[in-house]
Formats: sequence, C-alpha cells, structure tokens
Amino acid sequence: MASQGSASARPALSLRIGEVARRTGLPVKTIRFYCDAGLLQPKARSEGGYRLFDQENLAELAIIRALRAMDVSIPDLTKILEVRRSGVCNCSVLKHSITAQMDSISLRIDELAAMKDELARLLNSWQDCGGSKVDD
Repeated sequence: MASQGSASARPALSLRIGEVARRTGLPVKTIRFYCDAGLLQPKARSEGGYRLFDQENLAELAIIRALRAMDVSIPDLTKILEVRRSGVCNCSVLKHSITAQMDSISLRIDELAAMKDELARLLNSWQDCGGSKVDD
C-alpha cells in the first residue's frame, strides 16, 4: 500500500507532442505516424484535443527508435510493445525479431557479395573502346 501512495503523490507527466519531439529528437510527424500506426498510445488528450504523453511514452519511443534503427518492422515492433505492455517478459519475442533481422542482413550481405563479384568479373573482362584514355 505504501508504494501506491508514493506513486500517486508523484505528479503525472503530461507532455504535448512538440515537447516529446524536442526531448526525443524525433520529428513531430514521426511521432504522429507511430501513434496512427498503433505503436504509441498517448496517455490522454487535452481539452483542446492535443495528444498528451507521459514518461512511459518517452521510454517506448526510445525502444521504438532503437529497434527501427535496426530495421525491425512495424508489425514486429507492435508485437514487442504489446508484450511489453502486458507485463510479460518479451525476451523471446525480441530474440526472434533480432534473429530474423540478422538472417535478413546475412542474406543481403550474400546478395551484395554476389553483385560485387559480378562487377569485378565485368571490370576484369573490360576492353577499351579505342577512344582517348585518361590515365588513372
């Protein structure tokens, strides 16, 4: 019971989207997109209809930003955040997303290596066209 009293004594943070953008470094448009996509759920609306965010929203934006930087998809982010909000450990969901992303990167690396090899073969078989040549 004592912990409930101390939590209610602490004032709730109510930030409008511009302040959230300033604190997180994300554009307002991006934050709105995350809200519209269901990734971020503002805690309330002001009387004027403005979205209001709290400390938990700032924490979620940090998670979203970090995972998006690793190209985690919006659907995967949605799953991760839903599990996180439910209070259930999301280690397996996050591990699955990271593993899938690593597999995708490995595939892309293989594709790029094959493209590089093909370009090298093309360059090695290149024959001058007979025109003026600029020394390298």
